[in-house]
Amino acid sequence: MPHALAQSVETLTTVLAAAGIGYFVAAMISAKVFLAARRCPLTAFAPGVSVLKSLKGLDPGMMDAFSSHCRQLYSGEVELLFGVSSLADPAAAAVKQLKAEFPEQTIRLIECPQRLGTNGKVSTLAQLVPHARHPFLLINDSDITVSPHYLERVLACFAPAPEKQGGAKREVGLVTALYRGRSHGTLPSRLEALGIATDFQPSVLLSKWIEKGLHYGLGSTLAISRKALDRIGGLEVLVDYLADDYELGARVDGAGYRVALTSEVVETAIPAYGWHGFLDHQLRWARTVRDARPWGYVGLIFTQGLGWALLNALASGVSPASLWLLGLSFFLRLTLAMTVGAEVLADHQVLPGLWLLPLRDLVAMGVWVAGFAGNTIVWRGERFTLKGGKLEKTLLDSSR
Repeated sequence: MPHALAQSVETLTTVLAAAGIGYFVAAMISAKVFLAARRCPLTAFAPGVSVLKSLKGLDPGMMDAFSSHCRQLYSGEVELLFGVSSLADPAAAAVKQLKAEFPEQTIRLIECPQRLGTNGKVSTLAQLVPHARHPFLLINDSDITVSPHYLERVLACFAPAPEKQGGAKREVGLVTALYRGRSHGTLPSRLEALGIATDFQPSVLLSKWIEKGLHYGLGSTLAISRKALDRIGGLEVLVDYLADDYELGARVDGAGYRVALTSEVVETAIPAYGWHGFLDHQLRWARTVRDARPWGYVGLIFTQGLGWALLNALASGVSPASLWLLGLSFFLRLTLAMTVGAEVLADHQVLPGLWLLPLRDLVAMGVWVAGFAGNTIVWRGERFTLKGGKLEKTLLDSSR
């Protein structure tokens, strides 16, 4: 019986490792498709845009992120609206400092005291929308740093497409962007940044290629037309959702608009996590993905190719075939990491961090399994239960 079990484990891990190899190859092809597409010249289109940011406390690199939005080479009108639930929030002082450093920019700090739902960030953003003056809105997080061409490249995606034989493309309603993570010192912080560049972003590119376009948004950038936002009922419909970025893109797609992926890549700051904070954050991501795309989450079993190859080597007693499978998996895993991390995202931390890939992938396998084990997540120090995409305060937090 033990021998039969060992053979079953060896067979299963062989199949999963082989499937992982197929995933690595497909993800590399999708990355090359994206690289070829972004070489196309931009269409000149520079409408007025209101940049909305919901703030709570101070994040790593916040001032650098704010400043990068004020140094845009953009010919259209731009305003930056910052929302806080209370003017006593430390972030309010940061906005005042920004206004002093960039007096030529239109920068407004707006108090948004209402709590419209369990998602405080979206509650603030919904209260900012009536203050915005322009026909296009751009939402991103407080720690997102961008290049001087950011607005130019994002807003160009909204340019009306020329009509072609066979019918025009759907109008773009939302534009989103890939991102890389900038780690801060600790090993968990480095592992999260490495995972963003070599695991999450490749999966985004692959889903775009396989599904013939994106059908969701990424919180790194959510640029939306007023027309599309009005069509889906405004941001108020999202105030109880955890994955508001995903939900916003899905609703825009469902309303008949197209979700476009800009050629621009932005950067997010990864906190100097300890292991506890890192695992809380990874579990929140995992359970959010499981809730939003349940079958897609199950399918992540095929993305763990390197981990399955390592387990296969152990299960087979390090047979020559298992070593060949492990070597090929490791080679393709490194190639995918360099293709997406270094070439697509221009993430300079990827190459020095490649030696951490086996550890990162084994941790990711554990988090993936743990993602099935419950619906509880920790977000901004509060504990919630995730049901149908919506957040519910746990009894423990509700009693405080």
